[in-house]
Amino acid sequence: MDPNLTPDEEKFRRGLRDWLAANLPEHPDEQDTSRPDWVEPARDWQRKVLAAGYLALSWPKEYGGQGLAPIYQVIANEEMARGGAPRLVGEEGLMTLGPTLLTWGSEEQKRRYISSIITAEEIWTQGYSEPEAGSDLASLTTRAESVGDHFVVNGRKLWSSYAHVADRMFALVRTDATRPRHQGISYLLIDMRAPGVEVRPLVQIDGKRDFSEVTFRDVRVAQKDLVGELNNGWRVANSTLANERGNMGLASGPLMAFPHFLEIARRVRRGGRALVDIPYFRQRIADLQIQLEALRLHSYRQLTNSIRGRGGGVDAMVTKLAGSELGHDLAAAAMEMFGDYAMLDRGESDSLQRGEWARHLMTSIAFQIAGGTSHIQKNIIAQRGLKMPRER
Repeated sequence: MDPNLTPDEEKFRRGLRDWLAANLPEHPDEQDTSRPDWVEPARDWQRKVLAAGYLALSWPKEYGGQGLAPIYQVIANEEMARGGAPRLVGEEGLMTLGPTLLTWGSEEQKRRYISSIITAEEIWTQGYSEPEAGSDLASLTTRAESVGDHFVVNGRKLWSSYAHVADRMFALVRTDATRPRHQGISYLLIDMRAPGVEVRPLVQIDGKRDFSEVTFRDVRVAQKDLVGELNNGWRVANSTLANERGNMGLASGPLMAFPHFLEIARRVRRGGRALVDIPYFRQRIADLQIQLEALRLHSYRQLTNSIRGRGGGVDAMVTKLAGSELGHDLAAAAMEMFGDYAMLDRGESDSLQRGEWARHLMTSIAFQIAGGTSHIQKNIIAQRGLKMPRER
């Protein structure tokens, strides 16, 4: 692994940095998911990024991507985070479903869905967790019965991101209850506007409604929207989870906000000195930055293994675990360092970064659960990566 960029890659980074400086939304609150009218401005932003050539960089050109080496997508992710760019409304499709379809999807599915993921014409949500199946996902009970040329789906999904505005869901369903629980699961693409789909938004601790409970009552899904083979959905789902976990560790709100955290630490003063000049806080900042750099280099190693065709093993889980834990540590450090200012909400004159740090702290707790809890990630890393015995 060589973390140094080539001249062409450096040129790409500079070009993207300049483009962001000129094109970041003037009113970032328009992309805030707590606003009822956030979807269309968010779609417009994703399409603007696409038109500039900075979206789906490593996806094949025949499906609407840019056809570049994967390192260009890594650079784009880093620069979007550094610049404080809004999250993309189509991120569920871009980060998780798109790569899964490129690996497992039929040619018809690729032609039908991938371009609409890129353009944000269709917003996707994930249907994995259920009221009684969270970390133990293989215990899911939402069932799909094959009837002629379609499936009939019944059950419930929980914690589905952006489900209340989504057009479609990629979901795990049980298609054979007689098989061992990992073997009777299939991967379906479901129309969220189909009769029998009911969405109930959930209010989060930060007041947003990013997640929902989704109920299916005799929902018809065409057989052609089965991804991979029947009853082989667990293998397909592992591809999706690997993509999600590998991205999630580096995409949590607090980590993306680290440059702004550092900027504020230089500006806020205590006892006549900037926080970065106070030894205790300076050491905390250094520790966090070291961990963040180690995580970034680990993601490069993960990318190198992927390019060279080597199995990633538990690399994505390490990325997810380290990233979500570090995101929480960073948000907690910000709350301590910035004190009462960090508690102020947007619109208050002395708020820091529009009052985002209290929300980052609350969001960081969710990132420790989403995509597999930290406890589950540690167990998998220990058992599969370090070959340690199973927990008793």
